[in-house]
Amino acid sequence: MRQAGRYLPEYRALREKHDFLTMVKTPELATEVTIQPIRRFELDAAIVFADILPLLGAMGLEVLFVKGDGPSIPHPIDSPADVGALAAPDPVETLSFTLDTLRMVRRELNGTVPVIGFSGAPFTLASYAIEGGGSKDYKKAKRFMHTEPKAWYQLMDKLAKAVGDYLRAQVEAGAQALQIFDSWAGILSPCDYREYVLPHTRRAINIARNGGGQQVPIIYFGTDTAGILPLIGELGADVIGVDWRIDLSVAWSQVGAVAVQGNLDPQVLLATPAVIERQAARVLDGVRGRTGHIFNLGHGIYKETPPEHAQVLVDFVHRYAGAPSATEEA
Repeated sequence: MRQAGRYLPEYRALREKHDFLTMVKTPELATEVTIQPIRRFELDAAIVFADILPLLGAMGLEVLFVKGDGPSIPHPIDSPADVGALAAPDPVETLSFTLDTLRMVRRELNGTVPVIGFSGAPFTLASYAIEGGGSKDYKKAKRFMHTEPKAWYQLMDKLAKAVGDYLRAQVEAGAQALQIFDSWAGILSPCDYREYVLPHTRRAINIARNGGGQQVPIIYFGTDTAGILPLIGELGADVIGVDWRIDLSVAWSQVGAVAVQGNLDPQVLLATPAVIERQAARVLDGVRGRTGHIFNLGHGIYKETPPEHAQVLVDFVHRYAGAPSATEEA
């Protein structure tokens, strides 16, 4: 479950003492938060505690995390000149705190479960950089994409290189898999995704994969992407994450011969244990007999989720996924 540690009581206790960015930039604290859900639940992997926006900070944009308001970029990209001013960061120099966290997590876990590193995708980072934060309609980002195409391609080219280099550095620091979060890709039409986004995301994946040294699986995840899944299948990722807005077997038929991750609605974890188990069984039954399914939520876990409900889900999936189906028993 993505970044599950952020909603455990142990995490909230740390947040009472430290602001979010301090925790991200302090490897000892970030390591503790990464490992907390592994101690609590029988999860099959740990995902490093980090955030996608410090990469924009490394490129020269001021990034603030305001309690209660979320991330903010006070001086967003507004012109081609702003794009030209962006730096090409060396992740070893500018994002060393997350790389150090990965090294510490690997030592602490000592091979018990693999460790996943991650980055935002070029489009999602571009959207934040232009909007100055989150948005409901992403009008500024779309307007810039359509009215300043040369600057848009320059921005996406810079971001693709920065994302790819950062992911490659995470592998060198100990990440055993990588996840690319394209949280806002679902706002795009298929033709706009193909023209303005796909080539740059594919380039980021190629840089991450072909930098030499160890090769690790790469997961691509976006929300509300049912309309562009065939295009996502062209990215070259090893695993495609799918949210709950489409049947998992239908999604799999559209993305091709890759592994698929998902796709329980995280809201289900606010229901009763019986509902949680029934909904999880539905997901698992839909792909039973196929290899390459990674059970996960269709997005991040809600902070209101009782840890006991997460425990119900984890225990049920381990128990039910290994049980034979009615057809196999017959």
